[in-house]
Amino acid sequence: MSKKMWDGRFQKETDKAANDYNTSLPFDCRMYAQDIRGSMAHCRMLKTQGILTSEDSSKILSGLSGILADIDDGKLTFDTDAEDIHMFIEEELTLRIGDAGKRLHTGRSRNDQVALDIRLYLMDEMKQIRELIMKLYRTLIVKAGENITTIMPGYTHLQRAQPITLGHHLCAYIQMLQRDMTRLDDAVVRMNYSPLGSGALAGTTYPLDREAAAADLGFAGVTQNSLDGVSDRDFVIEIAGVLSILMMHLSRFSEEIILWSTQEFAFIDLDDAYATGSSIMPQKKNPDIAELTRGKTGRVYGDLMALLVVMKGLPLAYNKDMQEDKEAVFDAIDTVKGALIPFTGMVATMNIRKDRMEQAAAGGFTNATDLADYLVKKGLPFRSAHEVSGKLVKYCLDAGIALLDVGIDEFRSFSDLIEDDVYEAISLLTCVNSRTITGAPSPGTVRKALDAAAQFK
Repeated sequence: MSKKMWDGRFQKETDKAANDYNTSLPFDCRMYAQDIRGSMAHCRMLKTQGILTSEDSSKILSGLSGILADIDDGKLTFDTDAEDIHMFIEEELTLRIGDAGKRLHTGRSRNDQVALDIRLYLMDEMKQIRELIMKLYRTLIVKAGENITTIMPGYTHLQRAQPITLGHHLCAYIQMLQRDMTRLDDAVVRMNYSPLGSGALAGTTYPLDREAAAADLGFAGVTQNSLDGVSDRDFVIEIAGVLSILMMHLSRFSEEIILWSTQEFAFIDLDDAYATGSSIMPQKKNPDIAELTRGKTGRVYGDLMALLVVMKGLPLAYNKDMQEDKEAVFDAIDTVKGALIPFTGMVATMNIRKDRMEQAAAGGFTNATDLADYLVKKGLPFRSAHEVSGKLVKYCLDAGIALLDVGIDEFRSFSDLIEDDVYEAISLLTCVNSRTITGAPSPGTVRKALDAAAQFK
């Protein structure tokens, strides 16, 4: 077992089981690049402040660069006996450059070091996740643009309600993803402050230039309270919350894709590359990507709940419980990235059954509201018009026909206000095209919405 940096106070070696339980290296090793980045900025600041000599600073920076390159290239593997990524890198640095490596930790604690690393890591990861969301967002813009006039039933309570278009339906998810990206951006803005210099909890007596180190690392500023700087994990919870909302949106879309791909709906055919078969039933084509995304949403929710429960009872400042923040948020990040890539491919390649969508809209009395509106425009109060339309729907259900199949004489037996123009008024095309207010499903309105969506960056 390797010597601990804090061994001076202790007379016994750490028990192996206790050491294995305590170590975070197996999961925090993924922050090695951010840890080295932070150490380099700290080193440059220490030199500028006259706390490190130019010679020691040069050795440290050169040593850290070498360690980074060797880990990247696979030449240096992580020592499983190391307590965490910070200790591993510091020990390796000291092995390579001698006593100068021991001076790097001057004016710094692992408490502010890990708080720095996780912020840097999350900001790097959020850039990647945002790019993946944007790919799905743009895929939906293309798909919606191809289906501006594809009529389908809109649903409430999963019952056919009113006719819309698939383009309009997909625009709803475009709006959701846009909000997801703005939430992500907002979360990054709030975490973009450096805790480096907070020390263990009370800052340091060394004349550090926190602002210079923060600027070196690209932060907007520094945290304003040393206790908060090392014990804050709001930003980790917020990221998990943002990712949970994103997964909720993907899960809702997944549910619809699963339904639409059934023979009962048959609105879409999934590409073979994004579906699987059965080991026993030759006819099966299963929407596994959508089902897994729906299932993995619960996993990300669990990560969020784990973080909330870990932090809910902790006194200030740092507590070892907070080591649990990384596995949860790392899992949420990995799950979201793992979902977005195949999900985007599935959406991009799914085949739209336009005929089935229009048949469903026509057969579900989705134009019943438009019939009521037609009667209102003829002078009938809306509540009376609603009643007439409802009676006509009941008549059609008993007769096994659609509203557009009702003869004019039959129509007039329910209301003498109905004239020949009723057929044009309640055609599905008219129902959709006449809804032209902002946010409605007419092709022109959807095109404007897509043009606006395309401007979002």
